[in-house]
Amino acid sequence: MKFIHAGDIHLDSALSGLSAHEDAPVDLLRTATRRAFEALVERALAERVDFVALPGDLFDTGWRDYNTGLFFVRQAARLNQAGILVFLLRGNHDAEQDMTRNLTLPPNVRIFGTRRPETFEIAVDGQKVALHGQSFRTAATTDNLAAAYQPLPGCINIALLHTALAGGYAEHQPYAPCSLDELKNKGMDYWALGHVHEHAILSEAPWVAFSGNLQGRHIRERGPRGALLVTCEQGVIRPPERIFLDVVRWERALVDLAGAATRADAMNRTRAAFETIMAAAEGRRVACRVVLTGRTAAHGELFGQARALRADVVGQALTVGGDDLWIEKIGVATEPELDPAVIAGRADALADLQALLTKAATDADFHAALADDFRTLLTKMPADLFRQELLALDAVRAGDFAGLIASVAPSLVDRVAREG
Repeated sequence: MKFIHAGDIHLDSALSGLSAHEDAPVDLLRTATRRAFEALVERALAERVDFVALPGDLFDTGWRDYNTGLFFVRQAARLNQAGILVFLLRGNHDAEQDMTRNLTLPPNVRIFGTRRPETFEIAVDGQKVALHGQSFRTAATTDNLAAAYQPLPGCINIALLHTALAGGYAEHQPYAPCSLDELKNKGMDYWALGHVHEHAILSEAPWVAFSGNLQGRHIRERGPRGALLVTCEQGVIRPPERIFLDVVRWERALVDLAGAATRADAMNRTRAAFETIMAAAEGRRVACRVVLTGRTAAHGELFGQARALRADVVGQALTVGGDDLWIEKIGVATEPELDPAVIAGRADALADLQALLTKAATDADFHAALADDFRTLLTKMPADLFRQELLALDAVRAGDFAGLIASVAPSLVDRVAREG
């Protein structure tokens, strides 16, 4: 027996914030979840699996029209023609959607009910297989659904469950909470979990696994994404094989510039980081956030020059990956090479400047004067610049002048020191 476990597909998930990037591959990113699901279907057909298990959030919250559902119907029909079953459980994002209920699905699709755990029995080469699951009736389902799951004697028992477990994944809503020990002691052979977007094998006896989501949708969902290919031989489930099906991969390039003397040195290191990322992507498109770190003499050349810096970094990206490497954002987290403590011990104008800036960070009268100046500036700022996500601009909007001064001061001192 062979099946694919794939959770949290989020077909046609809305992507926000792309309009702020003129060079964003918007069409590619918006269709990425569909292309990844097509890759899943292709792999299922190639492997000749017996069924596909989808433990929740196949769809995202709300559809604009029926095209999302019809896309799924079309792909499920391809599996139907090959005799591959689909077991579908609804999670918090697609709980009892009206559009889903009104679609006529191919006969190979089995949907788990919402009132109590439901079991579907099938036979694969003479081996009885029981698939168990309960869909969410409402999005905010906080009951322990697993408590009522019961295995069937004489069967290979596979359970689908949409859950964050109990206290193990603080970044996820605590839906359908249960403990890992509870799942391990239920008598199931395999727990196909959904809801948590990171891949994890939590137990091997029995197998308890999150497949992770099929396609990363933003920078918080970095790295390889896909599903699990599960094989059962002579009644024994073998270690699941992770298969990568994402078509766009989100990555973060942390570029350490410690010891870099110039901006050119910084770009050379950035290019080397891109080469490593693209080699690991295996031909996929990559959306990358770049974060420059480290104490470097190049700090003053990087700070406060967002447009020029982006042009340099994008140039390196084009050199390495062409159109297959898109730079989502650039963060400068470097520090000046000059230590503030060393500067403070100097008896010169540079030490006086640092002391003046330190005092300015807590000077309420100075902050009030800045607020008046920036208020005038904001009214004259071009709309396209105003909409950009810039840390300094965000600080001005929030009236955080202490934070603004604290962030700018080291770079100003460093630039003055270098320009001597």
